[in-house]
Amino acid sequence: MAAKIILNEGREKSLTMRHPWIFSKAVKSISGRANVGDTVDVMSSRGKWLARAAYSPESQIRARVWTFNQGESVDHVFFINRLQKAQARKALLGIPSNAYRLIAGESDELPGVTIDVFDHVVVMQLLSAGAEKQREKIISAIERVFPEAAIYERSDVNVREKEGLEQKTGVVKGDVPNEVIIQEHGLSLTVDVKKGHKTGFYLDQRDSREVAKRLASNKDVLNCFSYTCTFACAALAGGATHVTNIDVSEDALARGKENLLRNYFKDTQFTQQKADVFNALRDYHANGEQFDMVILDPPKFVDSKSTLNRAARGYKDINMYAMHVVREGGLLLTFTCSGLMPTDLFQKIIADAALDAGKDVRFIQRLGQATDHSVLATYPQGEYLRGFVCQVSNR
Repeated sequence: MAAKIILNEGREKSLTMRHPWIFSKAVKSISGRANVGDTVDVMSSRGKWLARAAYSPESQIRARVWTFNQGESVDHVFFINRLQKAQARKALLGIPSNAYRLIAGESDELPGVTIDVFDHVVVMQLLSAGAEKQREKIISAIERVFPEAAIYERSDVNVREKEGLEQKTGVVKGDVPNEVIIQEHGLSLTVDVKKGHKTGFYLDQRDSREVAKRLASNKDVLNCFSYTCTFACAALAGGATHVTNIDVSEDALARGKENLLRNYFKDTQFTQQKADVFNALRDYHANGEQFDMVILDPPKFVDSKSTLNRAARGYKDINMYAMHVVREGGLLLTFTCSGLMPTDLFQKIIADAALDAGKDVRFIQRLGQATDHSVLATYPQGEYLRGFVCQVSNR
């Protein structure tokens, strides 16, 4: 018989609204023995069954809900069904690529699980104690849904430490190449599933890359935090006259150049600049250099609520410097991938940056994560990528 988590009185409301997290302060007691990652039944203070969840005694999120259906067991069939249903949902989206996010954690009803498909390679990332406990069942489900695919694990993220887990990577099944070539909107792009950022590629920016492509015609583009230059490829495919890519990583710039050349762009159409973006933007401003379009896609600045104010200052500064190097009437595509950064706060930060830069900014379009990174209505935390297309003018 499964152990039970009994909630404090009045703390069942979020579960009745089908939010999948149970915080430590909501737990009154535990009936029975529950080890790390075990599946437990969640009960109200009055003994009503509420959910079946994965137990994580070392995390502030004490349990993550697998199912709100009392008749559903968390077994092999459970994970196969979850993957098959997600596959069916994603198939309806008409994704213009052979790479997509199959499972986006809680938004696809598998908390702590990320599964990305890159052509013939499936990359899995297990972020929670419950996901780690169900590891073999998850692998078995992937094999069932993708019988011909190779499987690679990228559970090398700091959040695992909050769950008392060590980081882990490696081949799970099959022959995993060092590089996988995927197709996106007619472009051929390289994915390094073993050493690349996250699971190897920023699938969540697919839709925004297409926006950049549409806007880039006849423009001189500055691509900040360029990583492997996927925004640059999109911009040049859209008719940009030239793209300057800035990144602090020489290896990323080299891989980016490979992507650009693979898509038959000439090396005269782009420049690779190894530099700290903050310093580079200051130098451009000091030298009076400007661009028709600036793309600003920095790494996550916010790790916790305690760092939000500091991160807000960082976002304000970098957007201010970016506005300085946008030509009159030009465009700024600016993003935050910090899930703790609310959209309204990010918009205010951009407005404040415009004031400090002495610019007028108009919000032309709101951007967000690609359609395969959908957000479950009862789990708003699934929205983490936010962006705006801004038109920048002198006062």
